[in-house]
Amino acid sequence: MTEDFDVEGELGFEPAVPAVPDLPPRPARTKRRGLRRRLGAAAVLLVGLASMGGAYAAFAGTSGASGTTSGSDNIAAGKQLYETSCITCHGANLQGVTDRGPSLLGVGGAAVYFQVSTGRMPLAGQGPDSERKTAKFDETQIDQIAAYVQSMGGGPSIPQGTLRDQDIAAGGELFRLNCASCHGTTGRGAPLSAGKLIPSLNNASDKQIYSAMQTGPEDMPIFSDNQLTPQEKREIVAYVQTLKASKDPGGNGIARIGPVSEAVVIWVGGIGVLMIAILWIGAKTQ
Repeated sequence: MTEDFDVEGELGFEPAVPAVPDLPPRPARTKRRGLRRRLGAAAVLLVGLASMGGAYAAFAGTSGASGTTSGSDNIAAGKQLYETSCITCHGANLQGVTDRGPSLLGVGGAAVYFQVSTGRMPLAGQGPDSERKTAKFDETQIDQIAAYVQSMGGGPSIPQGTLRDQDIAAGGELFRLNCASCHGTTGRGAPLSAGKLIPSLNNASDKQIYSAMQTGPEDMPIFSDNQLTPQEKREIVAYVQTLKASKDPGGNGIARIGPVSEAVVIWVGGIGVLMIAILWIGAKTQ
């Protein structure tokens, strides 16, 4: 009995799972390890966010300061040019001068770009119409004057980026509906009453055409984005520029004024040549 009791242990039987003394519970160790991992990941995330935030703040601060300085420089230079060449007609505060020039408050940089880049402004003298001339200022100076006027009263800004859309067919339809009645189907312009003239689009650049639609210079209506969307304006620009670049494979297109007008020119010219021939034959027979 005594030997059997020693073999089976103090309990009188052999336990199924032997006891392991002095070992901590496994669930507690697992919890501590999970907590350490979460704290470590949070610390790494905080350090990363702080580093990225500091780098972004430094970069953004530098970029913003540079852009502000550049814009301020343009406005200051534009103000100086304005006071030299524009103040007499448009006033010290862009309010305009009676019988000399209109107010420029709210016209925006786009209007300045169109008028100055086409040489219409500064205006040499009062007249029924201001014609296109060689620009007095270069592109940088025009941008500076435009920046100054824009800073004073807002308005449409100078168009930027690609100003042509690839849908030329849609541009042609829009041009015929909105522009051809004044500029003609070929964009060559037409005379108006009182000595005024609808200008030709032959020498107009993409920016000038787009700016004209934005601002409506002289007798031209303003086409807001509600009337013509930016995409539709780009389609019109693409059509006009494609039309200008296309050739006349049949010879002289006579300004593409149309078949009826071309027939009249041919008829009058033919009659003139015939009359000269008749007079020459009559002179020879005498």
